[in-house]
Amino acid sequence: MNKYTVLLADDEEEVIQIIIKKIDWDGLGFSVIGYANNGVKALEMIEEFQPDVVMTDIRMPYMDGIELAGHIKADFPATRVLFFTGFDEFEYAKEAVHLEVEEYVLKPVNSTELSGVFSQLKVKLDKEISEKRNVEVLQKYYMESLPLLQAEFYASLIEGRIEECELQKYLEDYQLSLPGPFFCCLVIHTSSEQVPENINPVLLSASVQKQANERLAEKWDAKCFSYLNNTILMAQLKSESEVPELTDECDRFCKYALRIIGAVVTIGIGKVCNKLAGMQQSYKSAREAVSYRAIYGTSRSINMKEIIPQKTAHPVISNDVVLSNLFKAIRVGSEEDVAKAARQYMCQIIFPKNSLQQHHIYIMELISTLYNFSVNIDIGMEDFPGNINELYTSLLDTGPDALREWLERTSLSLREKLITARNKSTKSFVNQAVEYVHNNYADEELSLDSVCSELGVSNSYFSTIFKKETGKPFISYLTDYRMDKAVEMLVGTNEKSYIIAKNTGYTDPNYFSYVFKRRFGVSPSKYRTEHTGNDK
Repeated sequence: MNKYTVLLADDEEEVIQIIIKKIDWDGLGFSVIGYANNGVKALEMIEEFQPDVVMTDIRMPYMDGIELAGHIKADFPATRVLFFTGFDEFEYAKEAVHLEVEEYVLKPVNSTELSGVFSQLKVKLDKEISEKRNVEVLQKYYMESLPLLQAEFYASLIEGRIEECELQKYLEDYQLSLPGPFFCCLVIHTSSEQVPENINPVLLSASVQKQANERLAEKWDAKCFSYLNNTILMAQLKSESEVPELTDECDRFCKYALRIIGAVVTIGIGKVCNKLAGMQQSYKSAREAVSYRAIYGTSRSINMKEIIPQKTAHPVISNDVVLSNLFKAIRVGSEEDVAKAARQYMCQIIFPKNSLQQHHIYIMELISTLYNFSVNIDIGMEDFPGNINELYTSLLDTGPDALREWLERTSLSLREKLITARNKSTKSFVNQAVEYVHNNYADEELSLDSVCSELGVSNSYFSTIFKKETGKPFISYLTDYRMDKAVEMLVGTNEKSYIIAKNTGYTDPNYFSYVFKRRFGVSPSKYRTEHTGNDK
């Protein structure tokens, strides 16, 4: 039996405790994961736990139930909302309908009535998940593939097999509309190893494609198709500034897929191009972004532009599979992976039975390719062992063992330089964010969205890196910094609490007091009295 999570929100502690104690939640197939006494706290808990159901009062401090339901509908559409309140005005009821609220229950809450509401909701949730996991439905969808000609066109486009001058004719012949003006390729990878019990991995991947088509393709006017065991979306954007929003939405989709159908999904987001002919490079960078799940984790979106060091150029993509494996190991592998890939390259490419002339060509090609690769990841050849001007001459006369050692040493050096560059890039924008907070903490509009907009990165990537570097979520860091500044003003000035609240970014003095007491355990006035003896 599926058990669903419930979050309760009401500023009356007594009401919440009655609901928790008088309802047989376990028997109904639900569990209460927690409760909040205001809308702001409820939204924080929703973002952290993503409950299946939120049962909220309408009248609450700081953020009422109507506003809370609006946030849920926008950012967590799979979460069901129930209203319970002592105010039954018609306008509230109309707004609840507009927000697609599941039920509208009046206080005082009757346990029998409320149990009936959750029993009916359980049936609806079970049916929804059953439909998503029904093997017959998945099998039927899997057999209904895109028309053959369109699928072939999409595959040819990302492979770079269609000349730009031929694109318009293909679009007309296959009745396709791709106006752009900007395009971005998404690679949606579904793990074939981590799958729910009794679910065929192929059918699970088909279900993910169906959900991606419904939840992502429509909004971004994207073309969805299968390619090399992944789902590919060719998204159309109005401007490049939409990429952070696209990244965040993909991140939410990955978490939704894990929670609803049990699929471990990673989405790689490629570089943006302004013409269809550029989709080949966009696809290659999206596919490379997916490979970074070994570093950044699964069940999330990874934007290639965000994870490479700043000021990098386009990656060198070798046609040689073995050399490509070496570059991949340098980017995302361990030291052992790099050494192994270097040895494989030397064994399979450099020392088959070649003529001396062919051997010299391979050596020069290797040096040139390594040089281009280093430039494209913003690392100069001056970091290599030896002088670049002497490499061509010296390596042509180097024996197999010494050449192998040089390639391993150079490849490991590149890996270290790339890690250092990536870390510097990450710390750079985290430092920028911290400095931005220090300079703008008094701005009531300062938020995660405004900082990410200032830096030009997605919320999901920024949140992950910021917490990793500082040890705190961004909102917690901002709140703590504002509270520290508030303490300085309380102890060092005679300003009224409402002035200090405004000077630290809080327009509502009551909410400022609530946050302050949550941090320090006492009200601002009592804190001032305890530390200065002045209660003004």
